[in-house]
Amino acid sequence: MKAKNIKERVEKAYQLLRNCRVCPRRCGSDRLNGERGVCKVGKNPVVSSYNVHLGEEPPISGTRGSGTIFFTSCNLRCVYCQNFPISQLGNGSEVTTKDVAEMMLSLQSQGCHNINLVTPSHFVPQILEALSLAWNMGLNLPLVYNSSGYDSVEALRLLEGIIDIYLPDMRYSDNQIAKRLSSAEDYVEVNREAIREMYRQVGNLIIDDEGIAKQGLLIRHLILPKNLAGSMITFKFIKEEISPDVYVSLMGQYFPSFKACDDVSLNRKITQEEYQLAKESFFESGLTSGWMQEN
Repeated sequence: MKAKNIKERVEKAYQLLRNCRVCPRRCGSDRLNGERGVCKVGKNPVVSSYNVHLGEEPPISGTRGSGTIFFTSCNLRCVYCQNFPISQLGNGSEVTTKDVAEMMLSLQSQGCHNINLVTPSHFVPQILEALSLAWNMGLNLPLVYNSSGYDSVEALRLLEGIIDIYLPDMRYSDNQIAKRLSSAEDYVEVNREAIREMYRQVGNLIIDDEGIAKQGLLIRHLILPKNLAGSMITFKFIKEEISPDVYVSLMGQYFPSFKACDDVSLNRKITQEEYQLAKESFFESGLTSGWMQEN
C-alpha cells in the first residue's frame, strides 16, 4: 500500500531539488545539476554509516535494535553538535539510492525492529526513491524519521502514509537563542509547524505488547545549560497545541562538544538542579507520557 503512488511522489520530491526548497532554508541551489545547497550536498545521498543501534529510546531500539542510517551533513549549524564530524565536517561517502535501499534490506536481515533515517531532512527525495526500490526488494519494516525538527511541511507531506514514526527534536522556544546556537532564526515557528504536520499524519505513539513502537510521534527535548532550550514553554506548547498524550523523551545527557567549549553558556554539562527543574516542568505542564534520560 505504501508504494501505491510512490513514483509520483519521487518525481514531485526531486523537483524540490531544483531551486532547492527541500528544507526550510529554501536556499535555491540547483542540486539536480550538481550545485550544493546550504546543507553542502548535491543530488546524490551521502551516508556516514548504517548499523544496528541499541541506544535509542526503548520503544525504538527494543530488544533487537533500530536499523539506523546516518545521513551526512545537516540543515542546522548547532555549535554544540555531538555528531559534528558527520553533520558539520561532512564525514561520509556519496552513494546511490540503490545503495541506500540495500542498506535498508541489510538492516532488516539483521533483525532490526525498524529502519531509522537519521538527519533525513535534506535528503527526502533520495529517501523516497530508495524506499521505492527497497519495497520492491522486500522491505517491510516500520520507518522512523529521526530529525532535528527543522523540517519543511511541503516535504513532510510527501511522506504521509510512508513514515510510521516521527522522532523529531524540539530544541528551542526562543528564536534569538536558535539563531545564536543553530543559525536558524525562524526555528520556533518552523519546528512547531513541522510538529503539527507530523502529529496530523501519525498521531500519538502506538506501542505493541512487547513495548515496541509501531506508529506515532515521539518528541525529543535536549535540556541545555541555563535553560537555553526554554523547556517549560516547549512542554506547554506540546500539551496545549498538540496533545497531552504525546510521548516526550527528556534528555539530560548534554555535554560541551564542537564549538560549545568556547561558549561560556554552553561549556559545561547541565547540573542536577537544571535536570530536576526541567523534569518538574514536564510534569507541571500536564504532559503524561515521557522517557527520562539522565546524564
